[in-house]
Amino acid sequence: MIHDVAEAPRLTESASAVFAVLAEAGSATRPQLASLAGLSKPTVSSAVAELESARLAAHSGTASGGTGRSAAVYGLGPAAGAVLAVDLGPALTRVRGCALDGTLLAQAAGTRKDAADVVREALAALPADAPLRTVVVAVGDVTAREKEGARMRPATAKAGPVFDAMAVALPPGVPVHLENNVNCAALAELHEGAARGRRTFGYLRIGVGIGLGIVVGGQVLRGANGAAGELARLPYPWDDGREPRHEALEEYIGARSLLRRAAEAWRDEDGPCPSTAEQLFALAGEGRAAARGVVGRHAADVGRLAAAVTAVLDPGLIVLGGSTGADPQVLPGVRAELARLSWPTEVVSSTVGDLGTVVGAARLAVSRGVQTVTEAVGAKD
Repeated sequence: MIHDVAEAPRLTESASAVFAVLAEAGSATRPQLASLAGLSKPTVSSAVAELESARLAAHSGTASGGTGRSAAVYGLGPAAGAVLAVDLGPALTRVRGCALDGTLLAQAAGTRKDAADVVREALAALPADAPLRTVVVAVGDVTAREKEGARMRPATAKAGPVFDAMAVALPPGVPVHLENNVNCAALAELHEGAARGRRTFGYLRIGVGIGLGIVVGGQVLRGANGAAGELARLPYPWDDGREPRHEALEEYIGARSLLRRAAEAWRDEDGPCPSTAEQLFALAGEGRAAARGVVGRHAADVGRLAAAVTAVLDPGLIVLGGSTGADPQVLPGVRAELARLSWPTEVVSSTVGDLGTVVGAARLAVSRGVQTVTEAVGAKD
């Protein structure tokens, strides 16, 4: 199914403001919209009429007031459109389609190599008359532009072919925005997870790779090059007679080295050596001494990395995520090592899990989708 990539109608400033608060609220009466937008009731009535005419808002019911009177309730109209969020993960591709008020309209998942088919499945589930406003793709590296005017692509070549294949499935002309996957997960923790209610924190992801999502004042800190939080680039090792190697810290803390250390520590009497991190943590949970020793060492290493993050950012809160970082067996060791090396900092495990990246990407896509409508402003009121 081909979705239109419709240009948003040019709105007055008041209609743009009302649309933004309606998207945030989901549904509201005119008096509520006036309060939320800080506009007079006559101005809001005019703005709502303008949005209804453009099919950007629609009457969705009635609500009873305290005086017994009923008031019309409005929601977004069919022309408001939809957005798409794609988590182009190392093994799986997850896709969510949402309305501009955040309502989930479609979702699909599949292998990384089938990313294009997963995107097509999600697009087919969206309302046929909903224009696609924007797409946010979460990738594991910072973004770069091949040449002026070209579509954004992942900066490293390893993601390029999969991204290009996925992009073919998108309607021509749709704006595509790339975002670091750890930043997306940090947004999910901020709004729906372990950092809800906290405006400053660090989201530390530990898995096959490592990364840091930095949230300051409720906003993700991206840095001058979009590379803030790229912990893999920290110089390591840093010792006399040893030269730091490119991304050596990620190699040391990542899941592959964790399994290598397990193989080195394993003895015949310990039984079969785990071949995956999941097996290692399961054995540690059963109390196997060898597995517990490896997991304990991993927790201490993550705690030292958390201490480095704390020394630079003083975030007050660190949320541990990722395939190994979020395991509850890691949490006590991280807390102990961080307490030993730095000042008091709260450490908690992620609560959004594997869906965090696509959930955060969807939230970002909704925000950008609303912008495509509200920035199409015509003459002033």
